[in-house]
Amino acid sequence: MRKLKFLILSCGIIVCGKDEVFAESGLDFELRADYLGKYIWRGQNLTDDPVFQMGISASHKGLTASIWGNLELTNINENSGNFTEIDYSLDYYGKVPGIERLAYSFGAIYYDFPGTKTKDTTEAYWGLNADLPLRPSLTFYHDLDEANGTYFSFGLGHSIEKIANLQPDTPITMEIGASLGWGSASYNKYYWRTNQSKLNDLAFSISFPMEIAGWTLAPSVNYVTLLSDDIRHSDVYGTDSDFFFAGVSLLKRF
Repeated sequence: MRKLKFLILSCGIIVCGKDEVFAESGLDFELRADYLGKYIWRGQNLTDDPVFQMGISASHKGLTASIWGNLELTNINENSGNFTEIDYSLDYYGKVPGIERLAYSFGAIYYDFPGTKTKDTTEAYWGLNADLPLRPSLTFYHDLDEANGTYFSFGLGHSIEKIANLQPDTPITMEIGASLGWGSASYNKYYWRTNQSKLNDLAFSISFPMEIAGWTLAPSVNYVTLLSDDIRHSDVYGTDSDFFFAGVSLLKRF
């Protein structure tokens, strides 16, 4: 509960006090809230019921610090009304020297799981993304504590600037995304109880962002499927191997 109050208070400070306190600091802030029909992470069905997720971040000259939390809305995991995951991350982003269209990022994420039996852990990551058609990206995550393994993600995305108008001055855009995940043998042994490197999951998403009163509202539909037979047959996160769910996001930048 203390962490929940801290996260909500932090969001309140950003929303209400940025102009007065941080106007000349050079900091950029982002506040995000998501309501999702399920919580699927790297193919893992962590919550098979609706969840509320919120995050705040502060950025300055390529360096970003973030806090993100997952709030259980039902008692499916016996934690209704509680945050079951809070992530703390630090990221640095920059352009690859001499290659204008290629950018890099690296950082670390600390995963805290209050009120659950899941052990806290830390990942370091590094990645590349290209300002090219379909916006290809590569990201490697390496667990430093519990799994001591690596998860690799390859992503693609495409934007359509305007597909309709909510109002004459409120265009609706379309964002299409896809990602393919691979886990090393040690990573999959820890998370899936299969001691083999595998293509783990494939995810697709379509969202429809629109600007309303300075906020970005984005309904979305999402599909995730598990790929390897060993992982599909694992019952660590339930018996389902294909997931379809909807959600809606609210985003504000300051």
